Amino acid sequence: MEIIERIRAMPTKKKMSAATVFCGIIGLLLILLSSVIPEKESGNELVNADIPKIDSSEKFREETEKRLEDFLEKIDGAGEVKVYLTVNCGERYVYAAEGRHSSSENRTEEERKYVMIGSGSEKNALVETVENPEIGGAVIACTGGNSAAVRERLYMAVSAALDIPSNKIYVTMLG
Repeated sequence: MEIIERIRAMPTKKKMSAATVFCGIIGLLLILLSSVIPEKESGNELVNADIPKIDSSEKFREETEKRLEDFLEKIDGAGEVKVYLTVNCGERYVYAAEGRHSSSENRTEEERKYVMIGSGSEKNALVETVENPEIGGAVIACTGGNSAAVRERLYMAVSAALDIPSNKIYVTMLG
């Protein structure tokens, strides 16, 4: 209680100054303490760690198969349709870049650098676009697959929809 008695004995201006300095020291100690104590992990990360992650190319393939099945079933004579697609590669990231181009009489120079965001060790290249995976081939099984006319319509529709050549498409009878 000696500290409280000393504070009471001080004039009012000195009391305010001492209180301000005291609060400042406490604040600095709290800041120092917060940089030493490790951060807690949020509960969301622990919950999501137990859920198996689906590769985005797998999700893209499944969604494209479903949409193609729904579309091909509307073709006259196709009947029930099942689609299986192959994917050549996963998503492709295109990074933003800036460049300089100079040319003289005998030579041309081009310099390209990726645009970086963040600071310190947290620097990352800026993603300009994310391209969908590339479809490599398709297998189509349908109840109307025994008809040559239906198979031809399916070849043409799948080739146009997926932008792949007809030699990468196989149509068969579902059964």
